[in-house]
Amino acid sequence: MENKKVGVIGVGNVGATLAFNLATKNICDEVVLKDLREDYLQAMAIDISQAANAANASTKVSSETSDFVNCDVIVITAGIPRKPGMSRDDLLLTNAKIMTSVIDEVKDANKDAIYIIVSNPLDAMVYTALKASGLPKNRVLGMAGILDSSRMAHFIAKKLGTSQGKIKTSVMGGHGDAMVPLVNYCTVDGKNLTDLLSKEDIEEIVTLTRNGGAQIVKLLGNGSAYYAPGYSASLMVEAILNDSKEVYPCAVLLEGEYGYKNITAGVPVKIGKEGCEEIIELKLDADQENEFAKSILSVRELTDTLEEKFFNK
Repeated sequence: MENKKVGVIGVGNVGATLAFNLATKNICDEVVLKDLREDYLQAMAIDISQAANAANASTKVSSETSDFVNCDVIVITAGIPRKPGMSRDDLLLTNAKIMTSVIDEVKDANKDAIYIIVSNPLDAMVYTALKASGLPKNRVLGMAGILDSSRMAHFIAKKLGTSQGKIKTSVMGGHGDAMVPLVNYCTVDGKNLTDLLSKEDIEEIVTLTRNGGAQIVKLLGNGSAYYAPGYSASLMVEAILNDSKEVYPCAVLLEGEYGYKNITAGVPVKIGKEGCEEIIELKLDADQENEFAKSILSVRELTDTLEEKFFNK
C-alpha cells in the first residue's frame, strides 16, 4: 500500500484516542476523521494534527468529507451508550440503524476498505456491518478480544506483582459477561498461569476480567474506557497496514469454525492486508466449550432480534 489511509468514524473518546495513536506513531500516511458534530470534529482534527507535529510524525490528519475516499481501513466507533430507562433492544436497534447509515454513506467511495468495528453491542454490530456492507467476512472485524485480553493481563499483573510485558493472555467469545478467558493459554514469563496461582485466584481474575469495562464505567460515573480500546484498535490497524500476520482475538463471522455457523464471536485470527486471513481453531476443554456455547447463545439472541426487528422490517 503506497499511501496508507485510515478513516475513523466517530471521534469521541475512543475514536480520538485511536486517531491520536495512528497519527503520532506514524502508523499510516493519512487519518481522516468523520463525526456528526462539525465543530467538535474540526477541533479534534486540529488538536491531533498538532500532536503529530509535536511528535515529528508525517501523518496528515483531515476532517474534510472529500478526503474520506479510498481508505485502506475504516474504523467505526459511532453509536450511543445505553441510557437510563433504555432497554437492551432499544440500544441494539438504535446502534444498528447508526451502523447501517454510516456504512451506506462511505462504502461506495471506499470499495477496498477493511472495516474494524468498535461500536457496542460489539458482536451484534459486526454482524450488522457485514449485512449492511455485503462484504466477505474477512473484511469486517470487531475489536474486543485484544481489549479483554489486556484487561486480563492487568489483573494477573496486579495479583502477581509482576511486569505486564511478560504476560500473554487470550479471551474468546462475545464481548461482555459471557466472554471466555482461556486460562490454560495464559502464561507469565513463559510459565503457565495455572502453575503460578491458585484456582481461587484465577477464578477471581476471570470475574474481574468479565467486569473490567463495567468497573471503569462505575468509577467514571458518566462515560467508559477509551485509552485501552483506542490503543487496541490501533494494533489491528497496524497489523493490516503492515501485513504483519499478527494473531489477535477478534470478532469475526464463523462459518463452521468451532462448530458454529452464521454467528459473530471473538476468536483468535491472523491479521494481514486482507483483514482476517485465517481463523485459528484452538483446542478447548469441555468447560471452555460449554462457556463458549453460552457466549454464542448470548450473541445469537441479539442477532435473532436484529433479524426479526431490523433487517426484516
